[in-house]
This record gives sequence, C-alpha cells and structure tokens, in this order.
Amino acid sequence: MSDEVPRATETAPRAVACVHEWLTEWGGSEDCFRLILQAYPQARAYATIDYLSRADRERMGSREIKTTFLQRAPGVRTKFWNYLPVTALAVETHDLSDAQMIISSSHAFAKGVLTRADQFHASYVYSPMRYAWDLHHQYLRDYKLDKGVKSLMARYMFHRLRRWDRQTSNNVDLFMAISKHVQARIWRCYRRPARVVYPPVRTHLYQVETQKQDHYVTVSRLVSYKRIDMIVEAFRAMPSRKLIVIGDGPDMPSLRAKCPPNVTLLGRQDDESVHQHLRAARAFIFAAHEDFGISPVEAQACGTPVIAYGAGGSLETVRGQGDGIHAPTGLFFREQTAASLVRAVEDFEAAGAVFDPHACREWAEQFSEAQFTRRFALCVEQGWDLWQRNPRDVDSIALQP
Repeated sequence: MSDEVPRATETAPRAVACVHEWLTEWGGSEDCFRLILQAYPQARAYATIDYLSRADRERMGSREIKTTFLQRAPGVRTKFWNYLPVTALAVETHDLSDAQMIISSSHAFAKGVLTRADQFHASYVYSPMRYAWDLHHQYLRDYKLDKGVKSLMARYMFHRLRRWDRQTSNNVDLFMAISKHVQARIWRCYRRPARVVYPPVRTHLYQVETQKQDHYVTVSRLVSYKRIDMIVEAFRAMPSRKLIVIGDGPDMPSLRAKCPPNVTLLGRQDDESVHQHLRAARAFIFAAHEDFGISPVEAQACGTPVIAYGAGGSLETVRGQGDGIHAPTGLFFREQTAASLVRAVEDFEAAGAVFDPHACREWAEQFSEAQFTRRFALCVEQGWDLWQRNPRDVDSIALQP
C-alpha cells in the first residue's frame, strides 16, 4: 500500500469517537491521546473518569471529555483501583452509537467499548492489562493479596477480567501496538496480529550537546521495577564514576539510606533541569524491562548514548553496539544485575568515540511526534479503507512491516 493517507477518506465525513482509559495525571499515554485527538479534531472524546488539572486540560486542547458513572463515585480520584471490579462495566456504558469510526487508547479497559458490526474500531494498545496477565503474580505479592481469603477473591476477579479482556478483543477490527514487545503480548493474549506504531517523544524540545561531562544520569520514577536500586549498587562498585539520579517515588527513602558518595539523588526536577542533565551526561543508564521506554529516546535526542538492559522496548529504541550495527547509539547489558551493568559501563568507556551525538539524535527523530501522527493516521486510514471493502482484510495491515 502507498505511504499516503487514502484520498477517499480525506473528503468523506465521518463521526469519530476517541476513547481513553482514565484521566488523572499526565503521562505517555495521555500524550498519545492528545495527538490522536489532534489528528481527528472532529472526534468526540471519552474517558472513564476525568480529573485533569487545568494546565493538563489546556494541553489536551480544552476538549470536552465525556465520562462514566465512576466520575461521581466516592474517592475515585485517589482510590481508583478500588473500583477495578466495575471498570469494565463503566467502559461498556460509553454510548458510541453515533460513531462510524472508534479509536480506543487502551492499557486496560478502553478497547472493551461496545461496538456494532457497522462501526470500525481501531485500538492503540500500550499493553494488555499487565496485572491480569504478565504481572499477575507479582501484583498479588506487591499488594499482599497472595494468601488468604482476600487472595481468593482477587484471583477470581482477575480470572473474570482475563475472560472479559480476551472476549472484548473480538470487538476490535485493527490492533496497533506501541512496540514489537507489546505486539507479541497482544498475540499471546488475544491471538490477533497488531501493527507497531511507536509512541511519540517530544524530540523537538531537546538540543544536542556534543561536549559531555564525566557523569552518568538516569531519570525515572523511583519504583521497584525500574531497578534504580541496582543502578546505585553498580555505581557503589565504581566509586570513581559519578551518577545523578533524577526522580521521586516510594523507593526514595531506601535509596537515600544506602546512597554512596559518588551518587547524587536530585529528586523530582523541572523539565529544563532534566534537559540540562540529559544533554551534559556521558551516558544515560536504563535498567528497567519496559514495553517501550521514553526516557532513553529523550536522552538520545540530546545526543547522549544509552546503556540499557537488553530486554523489552530497549531493543527497539536503542541501536546497540555490535553485530555490524552502523552508528550505534548505545549498548546493552544482558543481565539485570549490578555486576552486568558494571561490565557494560566499562565496555562503553572502552568503546570511546564510537558513539556519535548526532547519530543519537538522528536515530531519536524516528520517534518524534510528527512521525507518530503520520504513522498512526496512515495505519487507521488504511484500516478504514480496507474495512469498508471487506472487514476480514483489515488484519492484513498488521502483517506489514
């Protein structure tokens, strides 16, 4: 198919509905939803609940967001997870009967909206719900729901959610995934192919710095799966190397308690401060197993190479050194351990000038907002065009590279 958006759809008026999960604070999925709404300005917008701040609402274009009965539920803003058992029901109350095209922005429930056979539904999936599938047992342990009567109740609830999640995948005509990693998860959970459309990174906000300082940096929420504790331990074993950690979260007290002198915990910083540290750093350290990972792309947009755990989305966002890779933008460590990271830092310094700041920036540009908008609209419009002719052909888009 052509890389141009099908012309037949450019003049054909359509009623479009865009459905997001819940709007409580701004994150990567909200940036995607913002750009989806910009691509389809005629669309009506829906979310389970909407508690965006005034500033975030301006970023969303001050668009009216239609919500569900959960918007009026007691304490839902701060204790949304208490309403997880009825969220699927809430999503099904969205009345999209006037829409011809439905676009869902989904990391849990949004793809489960009710649709008819004469409505085209494209779903952009950040992941099938992790707490019901991949991270089910870890979630139960983290919330102390792995034993006793509460455990049985939670396990039964997630059992029902898995059944609902798989069943509602049949309501989707076209799946899109944020990475190949999520694409594989969609196939495993739903047995449906998905087209990869990488999420947007605001690369236009970053400037390349070629004169690097001697410190390393990581930017992250301080939660356990980000493995900031492991990064700190690695730099404890490298006392001559400096590390700056930017971010805040529940792990901050324990990190402060064991922070060595060569590691600086800056806590939460404003955007300009983050940009300055990303530009100046010798390399960005990334130890999480993420579905995509925006921070490494932001670092590369500053011309800063990345030392990343070689799993998940990092394998797609970083051009790792080795195997004949031209113009690498970083390298990987293969085990999520401090010792493996120490070896990677040593290998990085031994590689010297092989990592070119301008090559890092050029690689990062493929994940820009403009690229996301173009690829997303192209994929949806191709799906719409095929669906109008024969709905059974839509999945063929997902099989294209």
